[in-house]
Amino acid sequence: MSSSLPHETELALFDALPDQGFHAVTAVLDGDAEPMVLYRDGDQVRAWLNVCPHAGRALDWAPGQFLKSREGHLVCAVHGASFELQHGTCVAGPCKGDSLRAVPVQVRDGRVLLGGV
Repeated sequence: MSSSLPHETELALFDALPDQGFHAVTAVLDGDAEPMVLYRDGDQVRAWLNVCPHAGRALDWAPGQFLKSREGHLVCAVHGASFELQHGTCVAGPCKGDSLRAVPVQVRDGRVLLGGV
């Protein structure tokens, strides 16, 4: 009986992520390269596809450059939708009530890895 570990996909080094800040990465999900946004909150990292549910456009205003409102929300640069950073729910704008598509990640050994615990 073999007990091989699943292939680990490293998305970023934890220390490279600014606390309370965003980081753009690309990862293969279901066979396709997908742009993602990582958000570091202290010792936790959350991840979503870098796609606004309103019009399917990237959230960043320039590659890897994201807007954060005074209220601490991620703001879509195209139409101004605002997403809270706990669950990625749109709290204002054209897609209010929709959510960003979460991607499971974990922090282990100083690395941000694709996949849950």
